[in-house]
Amino acid sequence: MRERMTYRDLGLFLAALVLGLAIAWVDSRPHWDDAGITAGSLLLSAAVLGMMGPRRPWLWALAIGIWVPLYMIADHLAAHTVTLRTAGSLVILAFPLAGAYAGMGLRRAFAAS
Repeated sequence: MRERMTYRDLGLFLAALVLGLAIAWVDSRPHWDDAGITAGSLLLSAAVLGMMGPRRPWLWALAIGIWVPLYMIADHLAAHTVTLRTAGSLVILAFPLAGAYAGMGLRRAFAAS
């Protein structure tokens, strides 16, 4: 059975897109070289959205996390330097996925108690 997307879900989806684009923009700056802060930002922002919308953690994670690897892939394609690292950039999605599911789990744990 398919669940309909509510206005709240749509708002969370738009927030996830904006957060993801902002994180990717900062990560793409020429003098930015802090993967830990980028990964932490992806994890924490997805965790917050996972807590706010526990029914669709995968959607929040993808909406937040897809922009960093997409930028990396586009950058490598433009420079004609496609390597295994280019495809490996999709591993970055593990951080928002972990955050969103952790947020969902916290929300359900608090609701159960």
